[in-house]
Amino acid sequence: MRFIGKLFKRLIWTIVIFLIIANVFIIVTGKYYLYKGIASTYLSGETGPTIYDLDKFPNSRIKKSKEPNVWKNSSAINSTKLTPAQEKYFEHLKTKAILVFKGDEILYERYWDGHTASTLSNSFSAAKTVVSLLVGIALDEHKIKSLDDKVGDYLPAFNKSGKEHITIRHLLMMSSGLDWEESGKNPLSDNAASYYGTDLYNLVMDQEVIEEPGKRFEYQSGNSQLLGYIVETATGVGLNEYAEDKIWSKIGTEEDAFWSLDKEDGDEKAFCCMYASPRDFGRLGKLISHKGAWGNLQIISKSYMEEMFKNPEMTTDNGGKNYRYGLHIWTYLGSGSPIYYCRGILGQYIISIPEQDIVIVRLGGKRSKTIEFNDKTNSIQDEYKAGHPEDFFELVSFGNKVVKGIKK
Repeated sequence: MRFIGKLFKRLIWTIVIFLIIANVFIIVTGKYYLYKGIASTYLSGETGPTIYDLDKFPNSRIKKSKEPNVWKNSSAINSTKLTPAQEKYFEHLKTKAILVFKGDEILYERYWDGHTASTLSNSFSAAKTVVSLLVGIALDEHKIKSLDDKVGDYLPAFNKSGKEHITIRHLLMMSSGLDWEESGKNPLSDNAASYYGTDLYNLVMDQEVIEEPGKRFEYQSGNSQLLGYIVETATGVGLNEYAEDKIWSKIGTEEDAFWSLDKEDGDEKAFCCMYASPRDFGRLGKLISHKGAWGNLQIISKSYMEEMFKNPEMTTDNGGKNYRYGLHIWTYLGSGSPIYYCRGILGQYIISIPEQDIVIVRLGGKRSKTIEFNDKTNSIQDEYKAGHPEDFFELVSFGNKVVKGIKK
């Protein structure tokens, strides 16, 4: 017993010393957001951000449509089932929802662990595509003159130190050349500071240029945040207000959405953190599939959507050609029909296959590994697959299987 008592005391002292060192580190470095990060994760029984973080941060509301357009259930809904191997695969990835839509119908809808059709969950980086849609609308309304406008035309802090050469298009391409550190695991990264911190504006304005913009794809959440500020400056309204007025209220949404803020009455986290229901995420997918149209209403111009789908000519972060990314939307060109999709760090997917009018939504707590570019292969199919997570292909395969099953 005395031995166990000594071990317990040592453990307590180790924890106390660790907390003292950690506290000193936070104070010396000024990384006060780590307090929020620790409280929101480890002290809440989590190891990182979750799809259910809505109440952990202040947020702004995006009101639902006054005339909801309820999805129709296919007469053969859920007639196609996951195989036992697929069940195991998707449960391993902590899947909470899978939905397959074609046209105006739901062909498949499945939820896990208490998640429902009305549950709101975190989009994470899938929200980046929403920001691009808002840029397109502001461009259509001539509030943004051109995608080749300098960022500094809207954000004067970018009129110096080499940043004056960065354009809106560079931000949309993820090729700004800025020094943002993108990491979903490093608590000292810019991502962690942006997610848990309270001063998004100065965080993104303090970025420095480290390479020529427009040449290389380097995925950076800071680019999306800058686009959010540009939309607000150009339109004169908050990001949530613009999203509500121009998109959310017009696509028949059934639930209010919310956007996390960096502080009370602060700035929307444009790079992530839009909370919505599974079926409303499906509506965003349908809007993308229909090239910005909702019924007879053209919400975003077809010309912008076609520009958004194109792969700008640049090298990727690992040396290959860019077949994977448009203007803030992921692209896959290796199947019979081009696929465009939004994705988040924990496997949030809104997948649009326009030629087949198919939308696939997947929500959950884990994403599979990403396929790396292999410069030793000459296969164009391998190049097409590079940069896309393995579970993306599983979802597309299952979605196609569901559609074929309904046709039979």
